[in-house]
Amino acid sequence: MNTTTITTTDSFPPYHHHHHPLSDEHLQQQQQPISRISQDTINTLLNTKCNKSIQHLKQTHALVIRNGLSQDNFIAGSLVKCYSNQYFNSLSIALKVFSSIPQPHPFLWNSMIKGCLENHDPKKAISFYIDMMVFNSASNKFTYPPLFKACMVARAINVGVQIHGHVFKYGLGGDLYITSAGIQMYSVCGRLTEARRMLDKSEEKADVICWNAMIDGYLKCGDLDSAIGLFESMPDKNSGSWNAMISGYAKSGKIEIAQEFFNKMPERDDVSWSAMIDGYIKGGYFKEALRVFHEMQMNGVRPRKYVLSSVLAACANVGALDQGRWIHAYVKKNSMSIDAVLGTSLVDMYAKCGRLDMAWDVFEKMKRKEVFTWNAMIGGLAMHGRAEDAIELFLKMEKEKVKPDGITFVGVLNACAHAGFINKGLHFFDAMENVYGIEPKVEHFCCVVDLLGRAGFLNEAEQLIKAMPIQPNSAVWGALLGGCRIHGNVELGEKVGKLLLEMEPNNSGRYALLSNIYARAGRWDDVAEIRKLMKDRGIKTTPGSSLIDLDGLIHEFVMGDGSHPQSKEIRLMLDEIIEKLKTEAGYVPKTNEVLFDIDEEEKETALCHHSEKLAIAFGFLNTSPGTTIRIVKNLRVCEDCHMATKLISRVYNREIIVRDRVRFHQFRNGNCSCMDFW
Repeated sequence: MNTTTITTTDSFPPYHHHHHPLSDEHLQQQQQPISRISQDTINTLLNTKCNKSIQHLKQTHALVIRNGLSQDNFIAGSLVKCYSNQYFNSLSIALKVFSSIPQPHPFLWNSMIKGCLENHDPKKAISFYIDMMVFNSASNKFTYPPLFKACMVARAINVGVQIHGHVFKYGLGGDLYITSAGIQMYSVCGRLTEARRMLDKSEEKADVICWNAMIDGYLKCGDLDSAIGLFESMPDKNSGSWNAMISGYAKSGKIEIAQEFFNKMPERDDVSWSAMIDGYIKGGYFKEALRVFHEMQMNGVRPRKYVLSSVLAACANVGALDQGRWIHAYVKKNSMSIDAVLGTSLVDMYAKCGRLDMAWDVFEKMKRKEVFTWNAMIGGLAMHGRAEDAIELFLKMEKEKVKPDGITFVGVLNACAHAGFINKGLHFFDAMENVYGIEPKVEHFCCVVDLLGRAGFLNEAEQLIKAMPIQPNSAVWGALLGGCRIHGNVELGEKVGKLLLEMEPNNSGRYALLSNIYARAGRWDDVAEIRKLMKDRGIKTTPGSSLIDLDGLIHEFVMGDGSHPQSKEIRLMLDEIIEKLKTEAGYVPKTNEVLFDIDEEEKETALCHHSEKLAIAFGFLNTSPGTTIRIVKNLRVCEDCHMATKLISRVYNREIIVRDRVRFHQFRNGNCSCMDFW
């Protein structure tokens, strides 16, 4: 191991610190006693108000200069720390402060290294350390944890090995904070042997943080057996060790094992509950995540902001508006500050639960908005079919000097696709690279193919795919297949459908879409062939399911599932609704939606028991007349259900809001907000 030198490469150019000769005036300043009151006051300001406001920081910086304290290493270090606040976007000023100090103290070097890391520039952090060594400035135990992290983030493992050599050279190998940071660096870079060696060398003194770092490393690298072996051999298992196991197994998709560890924990803290909730959310088990959150409350554990953001994501996915509103009220009641992360989670939840008005209210009141906040609001408007509002918000974002990113354009292009704004959509797609310097990725091409396909420009969509500078994936071809289904283009649909079956032989949705195209054309032999192919390959179709939130409890309905306690009453209510639609509104089921060659009566029965119709009947049974019904469906709404729900909204004078896999449908007085274009 090299313990003497760090070799620089083109990847890490050293930051050149310019020494300024000490003038007589400067020497005189240094010799004069510093006013203790002035220094204490400035330190207090720097450590309180200046972390929250760039204006306060600049005012305090002016005080520093006016009081002759600009050459004080510790005040300069505090200024560097404050200017390095990633939300201020002022790292360049921190660099100027640093450059003005002729002989920086290690505290100042460390502040600069940490500041670069916090501003997502790990290579510059490493370069500062190289410069620090060139100028023979003494490092200390606070220098190396952020450096190891910088090497980890930059995946600069070779530099990390040399820095590890320096740790030993300077006699800091026994520091446990450095050890845990080193273990983490080696683990994340896939060097588990070196990570374990660090742990073993410090085993007598190793604290639980080092053990947890090693366990986390094993879990992240997928070595679950070594993780559990180390966990079982630990002399002392505190809650952090259990949390590492829960989080690791949950992230590995082994949620059942994570739940077992959670159940066995002798004592749980808020991190334990959060790890379990996050695990369920990442695995797509949103109802289970809400169940754990409910248990957390029953156990008297007060949720922190990061837990609330996770739970709001679960609420957004299942349409749990009541639970989401409870969280918002809890935040207000406990005077929690709504930062960019929590605020964005609230915006996303309200938008996806169908309350665009509430999403907008939160968005407008947020003091600090990040680009992802704007993206959430633009995406919410797009999902609700409010294309013009989404475009207007994008232009407002531009006026406020917020730089859009790739996700912003996904939202804008989706808005244009759902509204049929062909020219505007193509304009934004063209402007991405030419105006904003954002290279279109496959998801942007997918949006444009969807835009063209929905509007019936199928040949143009196909030509765009063929001209793509990157390899089109299944999502891009799937968007074209969706356009073929909408416009009944059997020839192109068949060609694209067969291509998709080769690309994704296990995706049941592709088989269903191609079957739908054949069924609409009356080609039942081809439908039968697709069904046989699915059977031979063991492909199971994704059943349509609909969720409805009633008084904070999520009810799920699946076609043919009679497990709900009110199943009998729901079916009777649904029969009553369908009969009323037929007699009062002339409803005739669109039997071309059924993918089986069966008689018309059986087709009607199949259509009438689609999951969203069951959810509507349940809503009628359990809410008073006039109450808005909100439903979340996992698949695209079929044409028959769309037509039937429009009629229900008029005949029963009910507003019904349905969020399907693609967008929102707001049914009111016999009309839908999508204008029958979805």
